[in-house]
Amino acid sequence: MAKTTRRTAIKAMAAGTALISLQKSTAEAKDSAAQTTAASRLENRQDRVWLGEEYWANPMEDWRIVDGAAECQNTAGDRNVHLLTHQLTNNGGAFQMSVRLRQVEVNKDDGGAGFRIGVRSDINEHRSNCFAKNGINAGVIGDQLVLGGSKKPLTEKVADQVIQLSLSGKPADKGYQLTLIASTPTSDKPLATLTETVPAASVLGNVSIVSNYNKTPAIKRGARYRFWDWKVSGDALTEAAENKFGPILWTMYSLSDSRSGEGFVLKLSALTGPLGEKDSKDVELLVEKDGAWKSLGTAQLDTDAWVATFRIPNWDEKTATPFKVVYREALRDGSVSESDWTGTVRANPVGRPLRFGALTCQNDYAFPYEPVANNLLALDPDILYFSGDQLYENHGGYGLIRDPADPAILNYLRKYYQHGWSFREPMRDRPTLCLPDDHDVFQGNIWGEGGKAMISGDTSSAGGYREPAKMVNVVHKTNCAHHPDPYDPAPCLQDISVYYGDVVYGGVSFAVIADRQWKTGPDHVDTGGGRPDHVPDANFDTSKLDKPDLVLLGERQEKFLEEWVEDWRGHNMKVVLSQTVFAGVATHHGGYDGYLKADLDSGSWPQTARNRAVAILRKGMPLHINGDQHLTTLVQYGVDKQRDSNWSFCSPAIAVGYPRWWRPDEVGMPHENRPKHGLANTGEFIDGFGNKAYVYAVGNPEVGNKRNRYELAHQKGSGFGIVTIDTEAKTYKIESFRFLIDATDGKEGNQFPGWPITLQQKENGGQNVIG
Repeated sequence: MAKTTRRTAIKAMAAGTALISLQKSTAEAKDSAAQTTAASRLENRQDRVWLGEEYWANPMEDWRIVDGAAECQNTAGDRNVHLLTHQLTNNGGAFQMSVRLRQVEVNKDDGGAGFRIGVRSDINEHRSNCFAKNGINAGVIGDQLVLGGSKKPLTEKVADQVIQLSLSGKPADKGYQLTLIASTPTSDKPLATLTETVPAASVLGNVSIVSNYNKTPAIKRGARYRFWDWKVSGDALTEAAENKFGPILWTMYSLSDSRSGEGFVLKLSALTGPLGEKDSKDVELLVEKDGAWKSLGTAQLDTDAWVATFRIPNWDEKTATPFKVVYREALRDGSVSESDWTGTVRANPVGRPLRFGALTCQNDYAFPYEPVANNLLALDPDILYFSGDQLYENHGGYGLIRDPADPAILNYLRKYYQHGWSFREPMRDRPTLCLPDDHDVFQGNIWGEGGKAMISGDTSSAGGYREPAKMVNVVHKTNCAHHPDPYDPAPCLQDISVYYGDVVYGGVSFAVIADRQWKTGPDHVDTGGGRPDHVPDANFDTSKLDKPDLVLLGERQEKFLEEWVEDWRGHNMKVVLSQTVFAGVATHHGGYDGYLKADLDSGSWPQTARNRAVAILRKGMPLHINGDQHLTTLVQYGVDKQRDSNWSFCSPAIAVGYPRWWRPDEVGMPHENRPKHGLANTGEFIDGFGNKAYVYAVGNPEVGNKRNRYELAHQKGSGFGIVTIDTEAKTYKIESFRFLIDATDGKEGNQFPGWPITLQQKENGGQNVIG
């Protein structure tokens, strides 16, 4: 596996000791700089939002580096910072840690501050632990020292003075003994000391600092704290420098035969956390040629999206090329800290089948989705595709900021970073296509209507975009800046950017389209009461919901597709990539008994626009790969008759949140021509909107009740897809894998019922062989 982000090492004070210092004197910082150009301590970093690669802040938008210290900007409860590089793993050993803190805003509802240790999730993994709501508090609250369930008065008040907290632990006869001391830097006499013995297992997990422990609803305004000089050491701790996240958080790239006559064009994006005014904004790209690194120049970070994008025409697509993205951090003392992120631009995979990874929908209860990420590394697809919902509004907790634009962007970025944190290893060494969808822009559904601003504020059924256009453009840039140049880059309404276009790679042309950006909203029709986008009445005549002027893809994208199906440069097979399936292949939504006849959020509505899009696509015989539905399906579209058009593979959600089922047999939907495999709920159906759909396979979930995150994701029908495109045999082998499996062991049951299946290219033009 490729190496992780590297940073020039800082030598510790002594062997076995780690110093995570949040403040030092300028003289000391210069001394360190004389020995090494790296300075991973915050005291030498510029003022900014992002604390640095050693930390995860909850939530990121509530913290700042201010004059060399980590300062919380919010008086709400349970604001915390986790140390990523050290975890308590050995309760047979001892540890010590200390930190200095001070109140910067004092209110009557002071929730205290200090350490929290033993923070761990159900899987006790350092990333997932950052969001666990447990652990042992060790700090000051008001004028008391607090350690677990014990309290002791301080001899002096905390307000307006620096407090030093020292916490140590060691094995005891009946558990693990913790000792907490509060003091002031100007006195050798402690303000208070507490010792408590706790169960030995309770100390294992992440370590963190907390501003305002108290998070009860009664606490409206607590205090705000700043922290510095955080030190940790001891053999109870495991140091894992590879857990650092940044300064280059991750990269994504695409490689495509261009329409512009520039040969193959590499586009690569590098993402950082939100930096400060005095931080460097330049990122350099280097490639390895003949055993030496050659610079391809620098790109500037976009200071809203914090993405630097490189575009390199006339790329040598026949040769695998190692790359290195370098960021040079300008420190407060005038020195520079250099860090890099490495990967490989693969050779264009021609002359053999292309393996394509299909992924969608990452609800964060299953973060960091290790079974899926690890299976991707093991199966080694040539290209990855995330079809949307890289995040949900609930991601990481701590609420949602919808506006104004700048805080909404920080709220979005913090949530989006969990996507890269989970999948940056698979993404570093292969092209990645990444589409935004509704939840990425903080909407339950998008009815984009060409970029218009939402008027009503209803984010599930009103037309237009709820979020400020500036925030929507950041979402597009963080997901798609590395995509090939769009077919027509002219923005839509509100100056919202577009990203539709083609990617020619591995002898295959992929059409990337946005099936929600121009779509009409349901407030233009009457679904008979209740939610405007849901039709719960089985007897409702859905043909009344179709009008010729309603939009699915829009004129601009239809024009692109009409040209694309006739353009065969550099390939002989085609794939359409969009957010969702153009059929209503779900009978139950949200709960097991949550029947809906029709859901306007699917690509099955508006019907006339849907049929027009499918008729255009049929000419190019593409497979349609999509996601969104949280329910894996394999469906062949029909327009004039059953099965006269292309096939759709809806991949499983990486982690299903809102569940759906396709159970037409139970609700009495008539069907014909069930496939030879005889599986329930398959065959030729007329969906809830009256569209023709041949359902070959479906991966219905169980009702989720497991407590372990990965077992729950598996139970709810989560997983991923692999499509092998053989450009010589002109076939698509489609595999739909479950979540909690080893995809390499060949065991029965690794895939959903009905998969794998191999389709011939001509079947996407209605020349049917399967079934």
